[in-house]
Amino acid sequence: MIGIDVGGANLKVVDEAGIHIHYCPLWEKAPIADTLKPYVKHSENSAAVVMSGELADCFENKLQGISFIVGEVQKAFPGARFYGTDARFHERPVPQLAAANWLASADYLRERYPGAILLDIGSTTADIIPLGNFEGLLGLTDLNRLQKGFLLYTGMLRTNIAAILQSVDSNGIHTPISSEYFATSADAHLVLGHITPDEYTCDTPDHKEKTRTAALRRLARVVCADLDEIGEEGAMQIARQAHERQKTAVCDAVRACARCHDSQEILVAGIGAKLFSRELGGRDLNRELGPVADALPAFAVRERALRDKTPRN
Repeated sequence: MIGIDVGGANLKVVDEAGIHIHYCPLWEKAPIADTLKPYVKHSENSAAVVMSGELADCFENKLQGISFIVGEVQKAFPGARFYGTDARFHERPVPQLAAANWLASADYLRERYPGAILLDIGSTTADIIPLGNFEGLLGLTDLNRLQKGFLLYTGMLRTNIAAILQSVDSNGIHTPISSEYFATSADAHLVLGHITPDEYTCDTPDHKEKTRTAALRRLARVVCADLDEIGEEGAMQIARQAHERQKTAVCDAVRACARCHDSQEILVAGIGAKLFSRELGGRDLNRELGPVADALPAFAVRERALRDKTPRN
């Protein structure tokens, strides 16, 4: 059996050989079925699936997105089972399949770490999940989670710098920034050494190199400047301020959740696990679970399906 997590930008697969992450943006007619077909011969045609890609704006509504994803996966795995926000598996498109990937992670971890708060910070979002309140999590939509502070739309790679900052201190001068899509959080984290070029798995805003110099050039454009106009240090100032603002937003939300649920333990997974576990004094699940922590929902739904005894529906 394999575990599959179909996001809006990334398709993540966990099998006996490990994790496999494919950049597969749904808004660009992503070839989901073709990407999955090489895994069929190694999985006994069995797959457990979660998704969050139904929210992509190429779909008119979530159910259309769910139907598309289910159909594409079933082209490769006709017997695939899809985990929903009701903590049950389904074999057809139903509303409960929308954005259930975070719940699969909670379902897997809640017995091992009862009462902990899980922060799963990936390329696009930060999921904040109180594992000790699993019954209270059932049925929550992304809208509900945004309202409760359980979901922040900020991540290590794909977040527009303009969604993090409104202005910067540029060489001591208060400077409003451009709202254009010039640079992302990946550019900031790359130049700060938080990620490697290989971990910069999404496309760049200008479709150019994933190098330190190219990232600095993109960051300079955030204040409508060329790199030689503000210099490397000027671009680094933007990166540092973006990281500080993002770190504050994420850490404040996690600590607020921990206080609300009287939790003393924080777990961190995803590409940002090393960075944010250090900031929060939490457990880095990448160390405890290994590489699968970078694709935790895909791993979790596979484990959940392997032990599942409920009837199919």
